[in-house]
Amino acid sequence: MIDKQVKSIDEALDGIPDGASVLVGGFGAVGQPNALMEGLAERGLKDLTVIANNAGFERHIGLGILITRGCIRKIICSFPRRSPAFADAYRDGKIELEVVPQGTLAERIRAAGAGIGAFYTPTAAGTQLGQGKETREIDGRTHVLEYALGADVALVEAWSADRWGNLTYRGSGRNFNPVMAMAARLTIVQAQHVVPLGRIEPDAVVTPGVYVDRIVHVPYGDPPLAVPEGAEGASA
Repeated sequence: MIDKQVKSIDEALDGIPDGASVLVGGFGAVGQPNALMEGLAERGLKDLTVIANNAGFERHIGLGILITRGCIRKIICSFPRRSPAFADAYRDGKIELEVVPQGTLAERIRAAGAGIGAFYTPTAAGTQLGQGKETREIDGRTHVLEYALGADVALVEAWSADRWGNLTYRGSGRNFNPVMAMAARLTIVQAQHVVPLGRIEPDAVVTPGVYVDRIVHVPYGDPPLAVPEGAEGASA
């Protein structure tokens, strides 16, 4: 019987080594797998490379905790601003930064999940972000070659999951989570609701279970009045 649900955050994160590359879902403060990130910080890992949309916000939540505790060696993101923990660590030379335009970041991650090694994009052509990269003229415009961006681990936040690992997302919580779930060797999900097999309608599945390795139930607040189509009655 396939059952990918684990009993604890610690069990979900088992086996992640120092130096791992980690995709972290979320957009701003929405859809971030904060419980998984905080569990990762508790494990005291070092030299992580984190790939995320931003560099966190508060010091005591999610990426802020990982940065404050010195777990991250390098962060690859689009928006490093508004993160006091990152600003301090970067100023002190304790963390490296690679800035990637947001659309390019999403497409590099998607490419990794789709098995595409690289692609050309006009984004960043003629700017500092494009310096030193291979270019090609396509339809009269200069394009920059960008390589796929996968990782050892993906930490994902979902609205609902079944034991096979099929996932739905709610509203803007979808963001980077689906493409990141596809782009890692090990995909770990914190789900607000774990539902019986068959409760999620096939057409409502956004991330098929084939991409998911571990699920941990992390309830968050009260269920809203509306739930995604196909996830009716989702509850712990």
